[in-house]
Amino acid sequence: MPETAAEEAREGRVPFQLIEVEGPSMVPTLYPGDWLLVQHGARVRPGDVIILRHPFQQDLLVVKRIAERREGGWWVLGDNAGAGGDSTVYGVVPDELVLARVRGRLRRRRPWAEGEGQRSVVAVLSWAFSAVRPVRSVRPARSSASRRLRAR
Repeated sequence: MPETAAEEAREGRVPFQLIEVEGPSMVPTLYPGDWLLVQHGARVRPGDVIILRHPFQQDLLVVKRIAERREGGWWVLGDNAGAGGDSTVYGVVPDELVLARVRGRLRRRRPWAEGEGQRSVVAVLSWAFSAVRPVRSVRPARSSASRRLRAR
């Protein structure tokens, strides 16, 4: 019997899962407290945001963006370069540690200010409209030289 939700997903029982973000490594794309809709078993490619097992602490799940394919696996980076904790620290991530692709996020609602009372319907609808978003892949630029040539 599978012992974790990730193992259940690999066996085809749970294709989607909700996961909460902790830590600042993916700011500004994802913030601590955001909820992610992830798809287990989805094909991944450079630019995708993924969930993986930390190569040195296998009980720790990590969210990162795939930078490129390298010999032995994937090179992954956080969107917040100052936060660290990516392939610059632990190297290439083997395919078997990549668990899921992030499909969307639900941004948490900020707590009300002290004494603010209830939020207006417009404020709640505005939050709802901006809170639920797909997490888009960022495709690597072909080359900065070609972008400069086109801009002239």
